[in-house]
Amino acid sequence: AFNGNCQEALNFYANLFDADVKNRQTYEDKEIDVPSSYRQKLQHAELKGKGIHFMAYDASPDTPLNNGNQINMSVDFNNLDDGKQMFKDLSSGGQIHHDFRERE
Repeated sequence: AFNGNCQEALNFYANLFDADVKNRQTYEDKEIDVPSSYRQKLQHAELKGKGIHFMAYDASPDTPLNNGNQINMSVDFNNLDDGKQMFKDLSSGGQIHHDFRERE
């Protein structure tokens, strides 16, 4: 869940994973009580690519979100160097809670 920046986040992940945003639906034609300024936000979208598929949305403005824990992601690679590079790209500018490690 995102706080109004879902499209921006999906663009970031699409670039990293060489994936496409699919099934993009906004709040525009939905019978949901959201402000008119929020109507263009994403009620649902999917990121799909080779080996990646996840769903995301902008939570409605009255939905409480805790900054820093809206998304959890696990990524598997067959190549250790590719995995390390993706970890570096994903963690750039962010807060790292766990160092890179191979799955046991």
